[in-house]
Amino acid sequence: MRRLKTVYLAGPDVHYPDAGELLARKRLACLSAEVEARLAGDGVTLSARAGELQAREAYAGALANIRASDAVVANLTPWRGPGCDPATAFEAGFASALGKPVLAYLNVDEEADAEYRARVEAWIGAAPDAKGEWRDAQDCAIEDLDLPEAALLWAEARRLFVIVTPDPYGDITGLELCLEALKEYAE
Repeated sequence: MRRLKTVYLAGPDVHYPDAGELLARKRLACLSAEVEARLAGDGVTLSARAGELQAREAYAGALANIRASDAVVANLTPWRGPGCDPATAFEAGFASALGKPVLAYLNVDEEADAEYRARVEAWIGAAPDAKGEWRDAQDCAIEDLDLPEAALLWAEARRLFVIVTPDPYGDITGLELCLEALKEYAE
């Protein structure tokens, strides 16, 4: 059996308050689990001027870091809405397409937020229609499978931990649980 040596940490964490301190704690947790953490920007040099070139460099760097990792841990904590960060969803899908194990977690303030449909209802409004199908405020159908995230993300994650915490942007319990579960996926 081969030990997993590197893990790519997907998520919007770089945008969180106190991001530097949070990412340092996450890297330390990875070191404690005897894996090296990789982030989207690791080893990436960006052009000085923001714009399309810088975006393409960031994109290429993130994909290179995912390719160079043995597994991915995705932070699916709701980000700027009821669902996870779209870039994180892309990173999880990309890793999956490469055959890498993807584990995930999401942090929520309270138990009621652990289900995707409930978060949509809370964020933008939702109600069942005459047939009992849940629809949002724009009358679009909502995936109502009693899952914490969209079915494709939920199904891809070999483990998906939901952490109820008063600190959804700073709690690293989900990462620690994913790192522990990764031991099962050593090849």
